[in-house]
Amino acid sequence: MSIIELLKENYVTLLSAMGNTLELTFLSLIFASLIGLFFGMLNVSKKKWMHVIANIYIDLVRGVPLIVLAFFIYFGIPMATGIKLNALVAGIIALSLNAGAYMAEIVRAGIQSIDKGQMEAARSLGLPYGVSMRKVVLPQAIRVMIPSIINQFIITLKDTSILSVIGFPELTKTGSIIIARNFEVFKMWGVIAIMYLIVITTLSKIAKALERRMSYGK
Repeated sequence: MSIIELLKENYVTLLSAMGNTLELTFLSLIFASLIGLFFGMLNVSKKKWMHVIANIYIDLVRGVPLIVLAFFIYFGIPMATGIKLNALVAGIIALSLNAGAYMAEIVRAGIQSIDKGQMEAARSLGLPYGVSMRKVVLPQAIRVMIPSIINQFIITLKDTSILSVIGFPELTKTGSIIIARNFEVFKMWGVIAIMYLIVITTLSKIAKALERRMSYGK
């Protein structure tokens, strides 16, 4: 079977799988951003116990391989609680927790990159700490963080392939199913690699363009 014939026969299935992959990535990154913002804020707090909580979460999640986390959530939690999770929900939870730990470090680094005088100036005007952080520091920090957030998006997109182990029909899992039908191993994995390459290269170009634009704006 030629590559053209392979694509004609499976392009709808492959595009659907890529859609599933992007859906999983986008949803996971949304939740990861919220998790990262929360723990990143804890990490820059002046209260020591908040640092401890943030560091426990970050070290714990970053210290566990994503595949182990996915197995724990998809198989372990239902066995312990009786609550059945479908592959999409389990995948979102696993990816969100994993990416959230890295997002927390991005948020921490972004906030700490802003001159401390910005916070001091806001506080000297009588603004509470929370308002100063939300209105003055965070808007500037987000500008610094955007390239890193896009890079994390790319990493998360790649990590979705690991979730094929729990049966979620993302691109890698779908490729395996197609190969089991036609045994076109070399051609099929080549097509999948090119699909990932196109999406990831596009995102990388966007990240670089944003980084250049922000550098010009300084």
